Amino acid sequence: MTQAIRAVRAFDIRFPTSRFLDGSDAMNPDPDYSAAYCILDAGDGLEGHGLTFTLGRGTDLCVHAIELLAPKLVGRSVDGIEGDLAGVWRDLVGDSQMRWLGPEKGVVHLAAAALVNAIWDLLAKRAGAPLWRYLAAMAPEEIVAAIDFRHISDALPPERALELLRDRAPGKAARIAALARDGHPAYTTSAGWLGYPDDKIRSLAEAAVADGWTAIKMKVGAALADDLRRAALLRDVLGPERLLMTDANQVWDVDQAIDWVEALKPFDPYWIEEPTSPDDILGHARIRRAVRPVRVATGEHCQNRVMFKQFLQAEAIDVAQIDACRLGGVNEVLAVLLMAAAFETPVCPHAGGVGLCEYVQHLAFFDAACVAPSAEGRMIEHSAHLHEHFVDPIRISRGRYLAPERRGFSIEIKPESREAFAYPSGSAWAGA
Repeated sequence: MTQAIRAVRAFDIRFPTSRFLDGSDAMNPDPDYSAAYCILDAGDGLEGHGLTFTLGRGTDLCVHAIELLAPKLVGRSVDGIEGDLAGVWRDLVGDSQMRWLGPEKGVVHLAAAALVNAIWDLLAKRAGAPLWRYLAAMAPEEIVAAIDFRHISDALPPERALELLRDRAPGKAARIAALARDGHPAYTTSAGWLGYPDDKIRSLAEAAVADGWTAIKMKVGAALADDLRRAALLRDVLGPERLLMTDANQVWDVDQAIDWVEALKPFDPYWIEEPTSPDDILGHARIRRAVRPVRVATGEHCQNRVMFKQFLQAEAIDVAQIDACRLGGVNEVLAVLLMAAAFETPVCPHAGGVGLCEYVQHLAFFDAACVAPSAEGRMIEHSAHLHEHFVDPIRISRGRYLAPERRGFSIEIKPESREAFAYPSGSAWAGA
């Protein structure tokens, strides 16, 4: 009997990270890392799990949007979904009435991403493979067929995408073997949250260096004097040979960003991340020209492939930072990976949030195996929080992600954690 999606369930799951200032930055001083979570039930024990990351209030809006989109999947055969991945994606992101709430951005797009990623989790589980290996096993023609090229074909026509994948096919097996053996380079954000006191930052940074990390990111943008002091502290711990990245989380105007980065240059920042509004493509381009050789990185708030196209065309960024669920799930991520390759721009995925590390490791491993023209400048962000709640948590060794080995997308949250952190009824929120 052909398997089909029987039901879709959605959950509001929130972790009270604001109590310890984990995840704090200049724009988001008190986040509660949260997830609008969904499960696709295909019967016979086959489930697809997906989530979209939020910061607390408003997660219920994403959950409701998942429930509104879910009927588009219920009743569809799994074979039919796998055979028309781009068509299913268009159905989810292109609802003729809900598009007015986007299109392809905001709450509805976040909800669609949770469902799209759950589809890929289900397909990889059915194939018995980790998602990155499932993707790597697909023919170039199948990858291209999963992408919606509407609005980006001027920058990346399907023929060019196919050419890029075919050009990278030689040596793919060797690259996969090397990734399975050696893992993928990473950097950590866990030592540099804005709300942490200096002594905590120093102790965390020293522990990170002892654990083999060669790159650490610090949050900046609230007060220049504090940033200069903390940058000096971290550079002292890192020494001259390790990388120090900075992240302003969108708080500056363009001229302010240029001045602030100039002030930080004595501490040799590798990049400045989100120096201004994530929608200001021309502003990023001006900042990039002004602050060289400091690189400009952005992307975690780029809500669709069209924005990435314009950032790349305008030469506004040095580093593209995909987000696994700000974009519309795996399908749209594939489009951005290929565009970045076409523009010779390294991809360093954003992973500062619950489940994002679990997600993006698969995307970065696939990129390294099948898309990226070189390994230069490519790192996965690492945040040390909340991995204990996942059935298949990330594994880190000496500052590198180890290759995921279990089938699926590694995004399934343990049932007991889903129950304890359900909002507002879970035990973690009792009396809050």
